[in-house]
Amino acid sequence: MSNYRFSGGSGFYGGFSLFPPVIKGLLISNAAVFLGIGFLRAFRIGNFPIGALVEQELALWPISDGLFWPWQLFTYMFMHANFSHLFFNMIALWMFGMELENLMGSKKFFIYYILCGLGGGLLHILAAPLFGVAGPTIGASGAVYGVLLAFGLLFPDRLIMLYFFVPMKAKYFLLLYMIIEFLSVGNLDGIAHFAHLGGALVGLIYLIVENYQIEFFKSFQKPNFKRSTYTPQKEETNYTNITNTNFKEEVNDDEVTQKKIDAILDKISKSGYQNLSDEEKRTLFEASKKLH
Repeated sequence: MSNYRFSGGSGFYGGFSLFPPVIKGLLISNAAVFLGIGFLRAFRIGNFPIGALVEQELALWPISDGLFWPWQLFTYMFMHANFSHLFFNMIALWMFGMELENLMGSKKFFIYYILCGLGGGLLHILAAPLFGVAGPTIGASGAVYGVLLAFGLLFPDRLIMLYFFVPMKAKYFLLLYMIIEFLSVGNLDGIAHFAHLGGALVGLIYLIVENYQIEFFKSFQKPNFKRSTYTPQKEETNYTNITNTNFKEEVNDDEVTQKKIDAILDKISKSGYQNLSDEEKRTLFEASKKLH
């Protein structure tokens, strides 16, 4: 049985939304912080720019620098160096996180996102100095890598567009990016690779602890087709008693409904919500009303 549940809210049948509340809130808050810091750069206290002071206090600093504060493990993931840094993190968050929030529910998705960001920041400040990597860290990439990992593990055969025009299955996309991150550990390229890996690691632990159905490894298994043989046998029927018999077939409506829901959710994980029929969408909609 699938562990997925649809969150409430307006949108398509079953409460499915293109901009669920947590995704919408994260997009707005990241953009607001970026614009706010840019605005503050125009102001100074004496010769000291206010924007630089805010960046110093909110970015994630190495513990050894003496500028580290615990809140930075949270605030760093809402800051970005430039527009392209913000844009690609947010477009990835929306692309991969939209369906996750609809399936996990907004509360669980928010917890998942924040934990991945915290885990990525924590691994970075602990491990990066061992490889000679120092300096402040900003960006939502650690949390976004956790979202990417969850999408690849739960929907491994879903087609995505690499660089917006190269089709690739999610499982290969995930493997490609994880291999790149492992090979890049210790590079002095200005990218927080340990934050990426930390976010993905925390995400994996969360999915296992919460007992989500991970389809990633199953997707690499070849189907085992077995030839079955069936030999029809004649059975004698007492036709004289048929008219006097009252046939009753006991059917558990809840069991049938749950089987339909599981089948529909499996179809979503393989081919996406948009490929459901109207009848299947209505079934999800009715099921979501019972859940809420």
